[in-house]
Amino acid sequence: MSSLDGISVIFDLDGTLVDSEPNYYEAGRQTLAEYGVDDFAWTDHEGYVGISTQETVADWKRRYGLRAPVEELLAVKNRHYLDLARTSARAYPEMRKFVELLAGEGVPLAVASGSSPEAISAILARTGLDSLLPTVVSADEVARGKPAPDVFLEAARRLGADPADCVVLEDAAPGAAAAHAAGMRCIAIPYVAAQADAPEFATAQLLVRGGQSEFSARAAYAWLERSVRAG
Repeated sequence: MSSLDGISVIFDLDGTLVDSEPNYYEAGRQTLAEYGVDDFAWTDHEGYVGISTQETVADWKRRYGLRAPVEELLAVKNRHYLDLARTSARAYPEMRKFVELLAGEGVPLAVASGSSPEAISAILARTGLDSLLPTVVSADEVARGKPAPDVFLEAARRLGADPADCVVLEDAAPGAAAAHAAGMRCIAIPYVAAQADAPEFATAQLLVRGGQSEFSARAAYAWLERSVRAG
């Protein structure tokens, strides 16, 4: 019997499991440049961290007055992103260790992401995490992206888990809000350190303020064990 019996763990993908935000920024920069927007900066990208790709390009259309349909923008961005993801996606070492620890204990695991199904599949295959994380939900498959709870609730449904027994790992404020709305516990690892004081992160049961540089697989595992004992 595992010390984590009864717990299911759901991972956000981008910025949580893998360091993919630089690729998303570059894909966004290339996409917007094709439509005449040549001043998209990293600081602009930071405002979209944690928001689904579909909602991001819809906002670009409004923000930059783009005439192209959202579907076209989405396809172009996904094409650029997949080209990058297939060659350079990288899992955070401590996150990989954490996934391996949990999988070794038989803990039910899932990925719930705002990325497209194709992007999620490419990243998990590239990083070799696909065999450990077979249950995957994309925001494209549910009615609403984060901060709505839909992707996390669907992940729990596919795992056959009660939302109250699920723990979410998230790097972005909309994701932390989504976990809270789903009635799930949350380990928050802010990707943008300056956002650690965002009110959404205050709802997390464990906040790793320093982000990935402070995250420890062993420490997170120990926290989960204490959570199970505390009920």
